[in-house]
Amino acid sequence: MPVIIGMDPHKRSATIEVINELGNMITGGELGTDRVGYAEMLATGRRFSGRVWAVEGCNGVGRHIAHRLIHDGETVLDVPAKLSAQVRVFATGNGRKTDPIDAHSVALVALRTPNLVRLQADPELVVMGMLVDRRDELGRARTQTVNRLHRLLLELFPGGAKKFLSAMQARALVATIKPRDVVGKTRRRLAVELIAELETIDKKIKAADRDLRELVIARGSTLLDLHGIGPSGAARLLADVGDIHRFAGRDRFASWNGTAPLDASSGEQQRHRLSRAGNRRINRTLHIMGVVQLRNPTAGRVYFDGKKAAGKTSMEAMRALKRRLSNVVYARMLVDQKRREAAGPGGTRGRLCNPA
Repeated sequence: MPVIIGMDPHKRSATIEVINELGNMITGGELGTDRVGYAEMLATGRRFSGRVWAVEGCNGVGRHIAHRLIHDGETVLDVPAKLSAQVRVFATGNGRKTDPIDAHSVALVALRTPNLVRLQADPELVVMGMLVDRRDELGRARTQTVNRLHRLLLELFPGGAKKFLSAMQARALVATIKPRDVVGKTRRRLAVELIAELETIDKKIKAADRDLRELVIARGSTLLDLHGIGPSGAARLLADVGDIHRFAGRDRFASWNGTAPLDASSGEQQRHRLSRAGNRRINRTLHIMGVVQLRNPTAGRVYFDGKKAAGKTSMEAMRALKRRLSNVVYARMLVDQKRREAAGPGGTRGRLCNPA
């Protein structure tokens, strides 16, 4: 009998609940995620034929479980946390939250939602996802280092340094000052150390961008040809989207990435509001793409100016531009994937995790 195995994962444990096609619980419990616990979990699931594992947040804390299950040949669905949260409220009648309730809610979502994506292992996209995550971490580390450096330079130089400061410029600036007091000397020494850290981070960022560019090109993607998309943005799109065919059309893609506005009409009043749902990482990639296009004489700049001329505010025009860029990216990824499929076997392999 086919069953759904809902899972609420944690780092060192996971709570599962097995339900039948009527939504009735068969068994469940909390198990560890170490070798012994995972083996017991797998054995419990394999007692049932036609089983499907539903894992909440497989791009976050549930990633390690999803990886292992797919590696062992299991069928895994990714359940967005927002969906399971909604079901939990309706199922319990309140906001009560426990691990067994969460596992039950995850299983119900998988049972009642036909369009959940089945996760598939694609080593290229897994590697790309890991590297682009690392690239994002380096970017955040660079921002933090620069902010600390600016704080010291403000105390060393009246008015501080310019906003966009490279390591080379900072080193040249610090070389012009020789404090004589112990406080000034300490500040200068710390500034020099931060500059060295910044140089190291910049080297790692360049190496990461080079690796990502090579992977994107090797994948056969032409996303880098789009104005405003660099190696990190292209890799993020490929890793998070996976199989573009899973979206029925560009409107579904826009809804998934949060660029499609939400209908907030009531009665005769027809209006829409900003969507804060969807994949925020892809939304950010499209936002950066829009910002870059606005800085240059591009089709995006023309479209934005047209919206402003029509009476839209800058924010409204930017939202409209991001929605349009979503269509552009969708069309390009569709063409690229069709080309890959036409090239032969292995053209479409899906992905390992479906980010929320």
